[in-house]
Amino acid sequence: MPFIVAFVFAYLIWLILTAGTKGLLWNTQELIAGLIFALIVGYATRDVVGDKSARFLNPLKWIEWIAYVPVLFWGMVKANLHVAYLAITGKIRPGIVRVPVDLENDAQYTILANSITLTPGTLTIDACPDEKALYVHWIDIPPGLERPENSEPVSGPFEKWARRLGR
Repeated sequence: MPFIVAFVFAYLIWLILTAGTKGLLWNTQELIAGLIFALIVGYATRDVVGDKSARFLNPLKWIEWIAYVPVLFWGMVKANLHVAYLAITGKIRPGIVRVPVDLENDAQYTILANSITLTPGTLTIDACPDEKALYVHWIDIPPGLERPENSEPVSGPFEKWARRLGR
């Protein structure tokens, strides 16, 4: 079941991203290429989807994901502006920080780690569920936040969303 859910999800994403690229809705080559890539992605991510794969078939989860897109986009916009400011001023204070998180499963860690990495200025280096932490390279560590007490300074609202989306 996890493979089938991951495959269907990957194929749907492929269809959404390639719709109308050749004037028609899809051509045969795009459908076949999508099928091949979805098979590969489905096989590679079947363990991430895990035993609770039916959660991805829940329409409410899809609505939650759609609601998350603007949150992620806004975080990326703010981070881009901050990195542009840092590039102009040259005032950076890079380093690797241990970010404590309160997550329950691999899907939540994956969502949070990818959300942090997608925002410019941060890069998730390692996820350590045993330690309940992520290790993140941060381009500009504010003074006093070398050891943050929670993920809010690094990830903003992303941890709350990762917890909700990865259930």
